[in-house]
Amino acid sequence: MGIDVKPSKTWRPVDLAREHALSTQAVRNYEDLGALPPAERTDTGYRRYTDLHAHALRTFLALRAGYGHQAAVDLMRSAHRDDQAALYTRLDELHAGFLHERRTHAEVTAALAALDDPPPPRHSAEPLTVGQLAHRVGVHPATLRQWEKAGIIEPPRDRATGYRTYGATDIRDAHLARYLRKGGIPLRQIASFVRELRQAGDTDRMRPLLTDWATRLSVRSRNALHGVAQLDRYLTELDDARSDR
Repeated sequence: MGIDVKPSKTWRPVDLAREHALSTQAVRNYEDLGALPPAERTDTGYRRYTDLHAHALRTFLALRAGYGHQAAVDLMRSAHRDDQAALYTRLDELHAGFLHERRTHAEVTAALAALDDPPPPRHSAEPLTVGQLAHRVGVHPATLRQWEKAGIIEPPRDRATGYRTYGATDIRDAHLARYLRKGGIPLRQIASFVRELRQAGDTDRMRPLLTDWATRLSVRSRNALHGVAQLDRYLTELDDARSDR
């Protein structure tokens, strides 16, 4: 079903752009991407926008703040196609991703709390091979070698075989690296934290990282909530526009 974009107020590209401190080219680009409904054209070929387009742009920018650019484009395209299944599926996928990252944050927090406990003696367990450690941590052996190259783990080599062996400290650091990577922390930053952990013996310097991470999650969720509220109002306006046809 098409969208009735009968003008209630006429907006030029510069008018929409000025409201959000955008360039007029950005507004045109968003229309071309499908984030805005197609604009009517004047006899001279200029775009003519309406209140519906103004609301669409506000909605798109609000969604982008919470979900990112591509996700916001996907949602607006589905809305304009009146593809409810695609729209709500995409929203559910995005929210599932948010939940996954929150759970990862909780896992990292718990892992750091466990690291504050005295570590078991190094002789309490046999060292692991690269394959055994990869299986225990849940990564590919090549990932462990990448972490070693970054300075996150420092396994010694068995004098008899020349193979790397991973003791209690390496196992701890590998688990920590996996959790932090799940949270999107760069390898260089993880290596720095691990070095500090080895030197200081506690995780105090890593607490600000978790605090900043939690803050980012909260800000993103609040922005997403605002975006969805805008989307809900916009969908109602779209339904009204379609029913007028």
